[in-house]
Amino acid sequence: MSIEKATEFLRLLEARDLERAKTFLAPEFEMTFPGSINMSSLEELIEWSKDRYTQVSKTFEEFDEVQDGDSVVVYSIGRLNGIALDGSAIRDVRYIDRFLFEDSLIVKQEVWNDLAEFLRPLHIG
Repeated sequence: MSIEKATEFLRLLEARDLERAKTFLAPEFEMTFPGSINMSSLEELIEWSKDRYTQVSKTFEEFDEVQDGDSVVVYSIGRLNGIALDGSAIRDVRYIDRFLFEDSLIVKQEVWNDLAEFLRPLHIG
């Protein structure tokens, strides 16, 4: 069940349906991106991403779900694709998302990806 929620949450973010995506989040939600970038709202994420790319989507390759006491941890593994600020294509950039669910809500999302390596030659991000 948590894998389906993580998948739907990610698709809602791609569609920029922030209001629906927020219904998946616990009040104390926080997220961490590469470079120790910490945020606590989806609006912060959208604002931060404006300086990095114009569009990004995820191709899901694998999910793992682990019960940890009263919590559930979901890993989403796959590839990022999209459009960089200069209009060039972002293709096949590796990512891993780790979601911590408590009471069926996302408490924490940790993101690892190679996007900075892709964007570095473009001097973006």
